[in-house]
Amino acid sequence: MRSVRSAVDETPIALPGKRRKEDRIREMIRVDHAGEYGAVAIYRGQRAVFKNLPHKSRIATQLHEMEADEQHHLDAFDDLIREGRSRPTALAPLWQIGGRALGTITALMGERAAHACTEAVETVIEGHYARQVEELRAMGEDELADMFDKFREEEVAHKDLAVEEGARDAAGYPVLSAVIKAGCHTAIRIAEKI
Repeated sequence: MRSVRSAVDETPIALPGKRRKEDRIREMIRVDHAGEYGAVAIYRGQRAVFKNLPHKSRIATQLHEMEADEQHHLDAFDDLIREGRSRPTALAPLWQIGGRALGTITALMGERAAHACTEAVETVIEGHYARQVEELRAMGEDELADMFDKFREEEVAHKDLAVEEGARDAAGYPVLSAVIKAGCHTAIRIAEKI
């Protein structure tokens, strides 16, 4: 870290530009870690509903595969946190409960509602990751930008699958989607700070 020495006590002082960049990267990692944590919880809630129903094996398999992708993302953010790049959100227990509840409720509403949940969440996350990638590239953080962009592409694949599977045909789709998207945007703003 670039620094200057204080004239008073000789302790290093971070230069403002560098400090803002590191603070912003910490926010990104914290919010993305929280988001991936919540995504794993959503898929687990959905799978808990579908996994023991033989006639729902197709969606259970799809959810298992998407959960595995989200777990891979979460593991990568866990590594960044262990490296000291950030800290997890203090609200992780709420993300676990909220994600699991959202997954369970949408699955109980049916396959299309479960896919509508995925489509809504991934639409928000796709845009979120895209903005972060652009910001990271502007900072010269290409390695982190590449990782985030790869994750964004996988989230887009989840969204596309959900749309193909009838997400937009779910009962009450416009309201369900709007509520989930609003919740995602709120969660992002909260996790950046807490």
